Amino acid sequence: MYSRRKFIQGLAALTTLGAGSSMIGYAAESSDSEELFDSHCHIIDPNYPLIPNQGYLPPPYPLQQYLSDVKPLRITSGAVVSGSFQGFDQTYLKAVLSKLGPRWVGVTQAPANMPDSEISDLAAVGVRALRFNMYRGRTTNIDDLVQMATRVHTVGKWHAEIYADAASLKQHVEKLSKLPQIVIDHLGMTEEGLPVLLDLVDAGARIKATGFGRVKMNVPKVLERIAQRNPDALIFGTDLPSTRAKRPFQAQDIQTIREVLGPQLSRKVLWDNAVSLYRPTV
Repeated sequence: MYSRRKFIQGLAALTTLGAGSSMIGYAAESSDSEELFDSHCHIIDPNYPLIPNQGYLPPPYPLQQYLSDVKPLRITSGAVVSGSFQGFDQTYLKAVLSKLGPRWVGVTQAPANMPDSEISDLAAVGVRALRFNMYRGRTTNIDDLVQMATRVHTVGKWHAEIYADAASLKQHVEKLSKLPQIVIDHLGMTEEGLPVLLDLVDAGARIKATGFGRVKMNVPKVLERIAQRNPDALIFGTDLPSTRAKRPFQAQDIQTIREVLGPQLSRKVLWDNAVSLYRPTV
Protein backbone atom coordinates (compact mmCIF):
# COMPACT_ATOMS: atom_id res chain seq x y z
CA MET A 1 0.00 0.00 0.00
CA TYR A 2 1.49 3.31 -1.09
CA SER A 3 1.91 6.11 1.42
CA ARG A 4 -0.60 8.96 1.31
CA ARG A 5 2.24 11.50 0.88
CA LYS A 6 3.61 9.71 -2.19
CA PHE A 7 0.11 9.36 -3.58
CA ILE A 8 -0.55 13.11 -3.44
CA GLN A 9 2.89 13.94 -4.83
CA GLY A 10 2.34 11.56 -7.73
CA LEU A 11 -1.07 12.96 -8.54
CA ALA A 12 0.24 16.52 -8.40
CA ALA A 13 2.80 15.55 -11.02
CA LEU A 14 0.11 13.99 -13.18
CA THR A 15 -1.98 17.13 -12.87
CA THR A 16 0.87 19.29 -14.12
CA LEU A 17 1.59 16.97 -17.02
CA GLY A 18 -2.06 16.63 -17.99
CA ALA A 19 -3.14 20.25 -17.70
CA GLY A 20 -3.39 21.05 -21.41
CA SER A 21 -6.30 22.93 -22.97
CA SER A 22 -8.93 21.20 -20.84
CA MET A 23 -7.72 23.03 -17.74
CA ILE A 24 -10.04 25.96 -17.07
CA GLY A 25 -9.35 28.41 -14.27
CA TYR A 26 -6.60 26.21 -12.83
CA ALA A 27 -5.35 27.29 -9.40
CA ALA A 28 -2.31 25.92 -7.64
CA GLU A 29 -3.78 26.25 -4.16
CA SER A 30 -7.24 25.43 -2.82
CA SER A 31 -9.16 28.15 -1.02
CA ASP A 32 -12.56 28.51 0.55
CA SER A 33 -13.03 31.56 -1.70
CA GLU A 34 -12.74 29.52 -4.90
CA GLU A 35 -15.81 28.98 -7.06
CA LEU A 36 -17.25 25.46 -7.16
CA PHE A 37 -19.19 23.65 -9.88
CA ASP A 38 -22.05 21.48 -8.62
CA SER A 39 -22.38 18.67 -11.17
CA HIS A 40 -25.41 17.06 -9.51
CA CYS A 41 -28.34 18.86 -7.92
CA HIS A 42 -32.10 18.38 -8.11
CA ILE A 43 -34.75 21.10 -8.10
CA ILE A 44 -38.16 19.80 -7.05
CA ASP A 45 -41.01 22.18 -7.90
CA PRO A 46 -44.56 20.86 -7.33
CA ASN A 47 -45.83 23.40 -9.86
CA TYR A 48 -44.53 20.99 -12.50
CA PRO A 49 -45.37 17.30 -13.02
CA LEU A 50 -44.02 14.89 -10.41
CA ILE A 51 -44.56 11.13 -10.42
CA PRO A 52 -43.94 8.59 -7.63
CA ASN A 53 -41.01 6.22 -8.12
CA GLN A 54 -41.23 2.95 -6.19
CA GLY A 55 -43.93 4.63 -4.11
CA TYR A 56 -41.72 7.62 -3.26
CA LEU A 57 -42.60 11.25 -3.98
CA PRO A 58 -40.04 13.78 -2.69
CA PRO A 59 -40.90 16.93 -0.75
CA PRO A 60 -40.51 20.27 -2.55
CA TYR A 61 -37.04 21.69 -2.97
CA PRO A 62 -37.46 24.92 -4.92
CA LEU A 63 -34.71 26.78 -6.71
CA GLN A 64 -34.48 29.56 -4.14
CA GLN A 65 -33.97 27.04 -1.34
CA TYR A 66 -31.15 25.38 -3.26
CA LEU A 67 -29.44 28.71 -4.00
CA SER A 68 -29.71 29.70 -0.35
CA ASP A 69 -28.26 26.37 0.80
CA VAL A 70 -25.20 26.51 -1.48
CA LYS A 71 -24.39 30.22 -1.32
CA PRO A 72 -21.95 29.76 1.60
CA LEU A 73 -20.15 27.07 -0.42
CA ARG A 74 -19.31 29.43 -3.31
CA ILE A 75 -21.15 27.27 -5.83
CA THR A 76 -21.62 29.56 -8.83
CA SER A 77 -22.19 27.10 -11.67
CA GLY A 78 -23.54 23.61 -12.07
CA ALA A 79 -25.80 20.99 -13.61
CA VAL A 80 -29.46 20.50 -12.70
CA VAL A 81 -30.28 16.79 -12.97
CA SER A 82 -33.73 15.32 -13.67
CA GLY A 83 -34.70 12.74 -11.07
CA SER A 84 -36.76 9.58 -11.45
CA PHE A 85 -39.74 11.44 -9.97
CA GLN A 86 -39.68 13.95 -12.84
CA GLY A 87 -39.99 11.39 -15.58
CA PHE A 88 -39.68 12.89 -19.05
CA ASP A 89 -41.01 16.33 -18.14
CA GLN A 90 -38.91 19.06 -19.72
CA THR A 91 -40.97 22.07 -18.64
CA TYR A 92 -39.48 22.34 -15.16
CA LEU A 93 -35.93 22.05 -16.50
CA LYS A 94 -36.42 24.75 -19.13
CA ALA A 95 -37.89 27.05 -16.47
CA VAL A 96 -35.04 26.45 -14.01
CA LEU A 97 -32.31 26.94 -16.61
CA SER A 98 -33.90 30.17 -17.83
CA LYS A 99 -33.78 31.52 -14.26
CA LEU A 100 -30.24 30.35 -13.53
CA GLY A 101 -28.63 31.63 -16.71
CA PRO A 102 -25.76 30.40 -18.91
CA ARG A 103 -23.46 29.33 -16.08
CA TRP A 104 -25.84 26.43 -15.48
CA VAL A 105 -26.70 23.42 -17.61
CA GLY A 106 -29.18 20.55 -17.52
CA VAL A 107 -29.14 16.76 -17.44
CA THR A 108 -32.47 15.41 -18.61
CA GLN A 109 -34.34 12.15 -19.07
CA ALA A 110 -36.07 11.38 -22.34
CA PRO A 111 -38.03 8.65 -24.09
CA ALA A 112 -36.38 6.69 -26.88
CA ASN A 113 -38.72 8.29 -29.42
CA MET A 114 -37.85 11.89 -28.57
CA PRO A 115 -37.57 13.70 -31.93
CA ASP A 116 -34.19 15.02 -33.04
CA SER A 117 -35.71 18.50 -33.22
CA GLU A 118 -36.56 18.42 -29.50
CA ILE A 119 -33.05 17.22 -28.63
CA SER A 120 -31.66 20.19 -30.59
CA ASP A 121 -34.06 22.60 -28.88
CA LEU A 122 -33.05 21.35 -25.43
CA ALA A 123 -29.37 21.60 -26.33
CA ALA A 124 -29.93 25.22 -27.30
CA VAL A 125 -31.26 26.08 -23.82
CA GLY A 126 -28.34 24.38 -22.04
CA VAL A 127 -29.08 20.66 -21.75
CA ARG A 128 -25.79 18.79 -21.98
CA ALA A 129 -26.57 15.19 -21.05
CA LEU A 130 -29.12 12.39 -20.95
CA ARG A 131 -29.54 10.42 -17.75
CA PHE A 132 -30.21 6.68 -17.68
CA ASN A 133 -31.57 5.54 -14.34
CA MET A 134 -30.77 1.84 -13.97
CA TYR A 135 -30.64 1.94 -10.18
CA ARG A 136 -34.30 2.93 -9.85
CA GLY A 137 -35.49 0.69 -12.67
CA ARG A 138 -36.13 3.35 -15.29
CA THR A 139 -33.62 1.86 -17.74
CA THR A 140 -32.95 -1.85 -18.14
CA ASN A 141 -31.84 -2.67 -21.70
CA ILE A 142 -28.20 -1.84 -22.34
CA ASP A 143 -28.53 -2.00 -26.13
CA ASP A 144 -31.35 0.54 -26.05
CA LEU A 145 -29.20 2.72 -23.81
CA VAL A 146 -26.26 2.58 -26.20
CA GLN A 147 -28.45 3.34 -29.20
CA MET A 148 -30.11 6.33 -27.52
CA ALA A 149 -26.84 7.65 -26.09
CA THR A 150 -25.25 7.51 -29.52
CA ARG A 151 -28.15 9.38 -31.12
CA VAL A 152 -28.33 12.22 -28.61
CA HIS A 153 -24.58 12.74 -28.86
CA THR A 154 -24.80 12.95 -32.64
CA VAL A 155 -27.77 15.33 -32.58
CA GLY A 156 -27.19 17.45 -29.47
CA LYS A 157 -23.59 16.67 -28.39
CA TRP A 158 -25.02 15.25 -25.16
CA HIS A 159 -23.09 12.73 -23.12
CA ALA A 160 -24.68 9.84 -21.21
CA GLU A 161 -25.01 9.79 -17.42
CA ILE A 162 -25.70 6.43 -15.79
CA TYR A 163 -27.13 5.91 -12.33
CA ALA A 164 -26.35 2.30 -11.47
CA ASP A 165 -24.50 0.01 -9.13
CA ALA A 166 -21.27 -0.23 -11.12
CA ALA A 167 -21.03 -3.94 -10.25
CA SER A 168 -24.12 -4.52 -12.42
CA LEU A 169 -22.33 -3.02 -15.43
CA LYS A 170 -19.52 -5.59 -15.50
CA GLN A 171 -20.80 -7.46 -18.55
CA HIS A 172 -21.46 -4.18 -20.38
CA VAL A 173 -18.06 -2.49 -20.05
CA GLU A 174 -17.08 -3.13 -23.67
CA LYS A 175 -20.29 -1.61 -25.07
CA LEU A 176 -20.24 1.37 -22.72
CA SER A 177 -16.58 2.02 -23.43
CA LYS A 178 -17.40 2.64 -27.09
CA LEU A 179 -19.75 5.53 -26.34
CA PRO A 180 -18.38 9.03 -26.97
CA GLN A 181 -18.61 10.00 -23.30
CA ILE A 182 -20.22 8.49 -20.21
CA VAL A 183 -20.54 9.67 -16.63
CA ILE A 184 -21.25 7.36 -13.69
CA ASP A 185 -23.26 8.80 -10.80
CA HIS A 186 -22.38 8.60 -7.09
CA LEU A 187 -19.00 6.83 -7.37
CA GLY A 188 -20.75 3.77 -8.77
CA MET A 189 -22.67 3.22 -5.51
CA THR A 190 -20.81 0.19 -4.07
CA GLU A 191 -17.26 -0.92 -3.29
CA GLU A 192 -17.98 -4.15 -5.19
CA GLY A 193 -18.36 -2.06 -8.31
CA LEU A 194 -14.95 -0.37 -8.00
CA PRO A 195 -13.07 -2.72 -10.40
CA VAL A 196 -15.73 -2.11 -13.05
CA LEU A 197 -15.64 1.62 -12.37
CA LEU A 198 -11.86 1.69 -12.86
CA ASP A 199 -12.21 -0.19 -16.16
CA LEU A 200 -14.65 2.49 -17.30
CA VAL A 201 -12.29 5.24 -16.11
CA ASP A 202 -9.56 3.67 -18.24
CA ALA A 203 -11.96 3.99 -21.19
CA GLY A 204 -12.52 7.70 -20.50
CA ALA A 205 -15.54 7.73 -18.18
CA ARG A 206 -16.07 10.61 -15.77
CA ILE A 207 -17.18 9.75 -12.24
CA LYS A 208 -19.35 11.92 -10.02
CA ALA A 209 -17.94 12.44 -6.54
CA THR A 210 -21.45 12.77 -5.18
CA GLY A 211 -23.84 11.13 -2.75
CA PHE A 212 -21.28 10.22 -0.07
CA GLY A 213 -24.17 9.59 2.29
CA ARG A 214 -25.89 7.11 0.00
CA VAL A 215 -23.00 4.92 -1.17
CA LYS A 216 -21.71 1.68 0.32
CA MET A 217 -17.95 2.10 0.21
CA ASN A 218 -14.88 3.65 1.77
CA VAL A 219 -15.22 7.03 0.05
CA PRO A 220 -11.64 8.32 0.61
CA LYS A 221 -10.19 5.06 -0.71
CA VAL A 222 -12.38 5.16 -3.83
CA LEU A 223 -11.54 8.81 -4.49
CA GLU A 224 -7.84 7.98 -4.31
CA ARG A 225 -8.12 4.99 -6.62
CA ILE A 226 -10.06 6.90 -9.28
CA ALA A 227 -7.82 9.96 -9.16
CA GLN A 228 -4.75 7.74 -9.36
CA ARG A 229 -6.15 6.16 -12.53
CA ASN A 230 -7.08 9.47 -14.17
CA PRO A 231 -6.85 12.88 -12.46
CA ASP A 232 -9.40 14.25 -14.96
CA ALA A 233 -12.10 11.70 -14.11
CA LEU A 234 -13.70 12.95 -10.89
CA ILE A 235 -16.31 15.72 -10.80
CA PHE A 236 -17.89 17.06 -7.61
CA GLY A 237 -21.60 17.47 -6.94
CA THR A 238 -23.74 18.11 -3.87
CA ASP A 239 -26.56 15.68 -4.70
CA LEU A 240 -28.89 18.16 -2.97
CA PRO A 241 -31.50 17.69 -1.63
CA SER A 242 -30.16 14.14 -1.22
CA THR A 243 -33.52 12.44 -1.70
CA ARG A 244 -33.65 8.97 -0.12
CA ALA A 245 -30.01 9.17 1.02
CA LYS A 246 -29.22 7.74 4.45
CA ARG A 247 -27.21 10.87 5.16
CA PRO A 248 -27.73 14.12 3.21
CA PHE A 249 -24.92 16.17 1.71
CA GLN A 250 -22.73 18.04 4.18
CA ALA A 251 -20.15 20.75 3.60
CA GLN A 252 -17.63 18.33 5.13
CA ASP A 253 -17.92 16.27 1.94
CA ILE A 254 -16.07 19.05 0.11
CA GLN A 255 -13.39 19.07 2.79
CA THR A 256 -13.03 15.29 2.41
CA ILE A 257 -12.17 15.78 -1.26
CA ARG A 258 -9.60 18.43 -0.39
CA GLU A 259 -8.03 16.38 2.39
CA VAL A 260 -7.81 13.18 0.34
CA LEU A 261 -6.58 14.67 -2.95
CA GLY A 262 -4.66 17.78 -1.94
CA PRO A 263 -5.04 21.33 -3.31
CA GLN A 264 -4.17 20.81 -6.97
CA LEU A 265 -6.22 17.69 -7.60
CA SER A 266 -9.17 18.88 -5.57
CA ARG A 267 -9.31 22.05 -7.66
CA LYS A 268 -9.75 19.89 -10.75
CA VAL A 269 -12.49 17.86 -9.07
CA LEU A 270 -14.33 20.89 -7.71
CA TRP A 271 -14.22 22.97 -10.90
CA ASP A 272 -11.97 22.25 -13.88
CA ASN A 273 -13.04 18.72 -14.79
CA ALA A 274 -16.76 19.50 -14.69
CA VAL A 275 -16.48 22.79 -16.59
CA SER A 276 -14.59 21.08 -19.42
CA LEU A 277 -17.28 18.37 -19.55
CA TYR A 278 -20.47 20.46 -19.28
CA ARG A 279 -19.29 23.54 -21.19
CA PRO A 280 -21.24 26.27 -19.36
CA THR A 281 -20.62 29.92 -20.19
CA VAL A 282 -18.38 31.04 -17.33
